[in-house]
Amino acid sequence: MPRQLGELEDAVMTRVWQWNRPVTVREVLEDLQQERSIAYTTVMTVMDNLHQKGWVRREVDGRAYRYTAVSTRAAYSAALMNEAWSQSDNPAAALVAFFGMMSPEQREALNDAIRIVGHNSADAPPPPAEGADGTAGPGR
Repeated sequence: MPRQLGELEDAVMTRVWQWNRPVTVREVLEDLQQERSIAYTTVMTVMDNLHQKGWVRREVDGRAYRYTAVSTRAAYSAALMNEAWSQSDNPAAALVAFFGMMSPEQREALNDAIRIVGHNSADAPPPPAEGADGTAGPGR
């Protein structure tokens, strides 16, 4: 599990993830400059560091690089949650506390995710087959 991104790394990766296409240092710089004063070399160093850490891949485009995210923001968030949960000395209590912090919308998203994972799981029992009359299959 990679470590959590720093504040500037996160700001850069947010753009790479949102744009979902190969980006240049100049593009990221110009967008970041709408929020803060920052130098080209600073953004270039951050993007090089993200490449060295495996967050982005890069390809040469003329005299510059184009950077592309290696994974999604969702995968990054999931890895952070998994890492935090695995560090707990009482994972069940940590989950209860986490669920207690969730908004109703987040709990609904969690329920949707559990349904999706359960539906896609090889261990999940298949849904009951419908008979010709629209009722459940064997054992109706």
